[in-house]
Amino acid sequence: MNRFSRKIADSLRGLPAVTVALTVVLAGCSTAGKPTVVRGVIGSEKQDFFRDPQVVKAFAGHGLKITVDSAGSRQIATSVDLSRYDFAFPSSAPAADKIQRARGTTVKYAPFSSPMVIATFQPIADLLAAVGVAKKGETGWTFDVARYLQLVGKGTRWDQLRGNTVYPVRKDVLVSTTDPRSSNSAAMYLAIASYVANGSAVVQGTAAEDKVLPLVSKLFLDQGYTENTTEGPFDDYLSAGMGKTPLVLAYEAQFVGHAVRGDIRPDMLLMYPSPTVLSKHTLVPLDARGDTVGRLLTSDPELQRLAALHGFRTADTASFAKVTAEKRVRVAPDLIDIADPPSYDTLEHLLDGVAKRYGTPQ
Repeated sequence: MNRFSRKIADSLRGLPAVTVALTVVLAGCSTAGKPTVVRGVIGSEKQDFFRDPQVVKAFAGHGLKITVDSAGSRQIATSVDLSRYDFAFPSSAPAADKIQRARGTTVKYAPFSSPMVIATFQPIADLLAAVGVAKKGETGWTFDVARYLQLVGKGTRWDQLRGNTVYPVRKDVLVSTTDPRSSNSAAMYLAIASYVANGSAVVQGTAAEDKVLPLVSKLFLDQGYTENTTEGPFDDYLSAGMGKTPLVLAYEAQFVGHAVRGDIRPDMLLMYPSPTVLSKHTLVPLDARGDTVGRLLTSDPELQRLAALHGFRTADTASFAKVTAEKRVRVAPDLIDIADPPSYDTLEHLLDGVAKRYGTPQ
């Protein structure tokens, strides 16, 4: 029994015998040739990965059968009953830190990551380049968040952009996102916007929060209805096209994963917010079985290769480079302009501040 398993077993002393029998099963062990079932709660953007038959087969090779439920990272950290699971796998480091503090553990794994990107179309990118928001460089397109926030602050509409003949609609220039009250991707967008609105500094303290809230709230409230998961707006991007979602916030992994499956058309492209944030998909093991899953995701070559096929960046950088090269997906090979997200508590204060403005006349 390893140290983690011993710690879990010690914590279970005194619990009813049925609970102990259900919980104290050492990871990687199986009974009569049957795989050990390991339950996890994950961010929704990782569902396709865990459902992939090749991923299922890779875990089966280690004697494990993984079953997962999905929830927003904020929900995983605050309202999901984690006693039902062997591991929690939110999409952000701040949410994982919150879980660690609540569970009193320092153990965590960050097997893969994905920067936040803006998925758009070539005509929209060219239009935004003409007004200084977008820029095409040697490694692809960037999206100037500071310049964009200036447009949002003035309530600029698409039909007010000079020389706009490709998308002359009477709608505000806004990036489509998910609901910040439930979704991690929207929280990461808030982290980017608050950093820029705070003079390119991580927001800390009540004064800084109050300073940035009016502007960053507009990014969400002026959109109207927003989806709860990143699949919603990205599916609109894929199916409805430029008319409905000219700009959509996404994980880089979503774009690359769909490119692998042949869903990305030639006129679709990525822009990297300047700055962006790196969404670190962080697994917090809740018992020994969950610990085994974290170790396998981090170190098993086959699982790392499969993660790259789903668009995630891993420690195996060669796999990700191979996937994007083969599918001719233009991604930034090296991410330099990355902002740190605020602490979990500060991010929660900002999210609560935005939430309170829903339903309030602007």
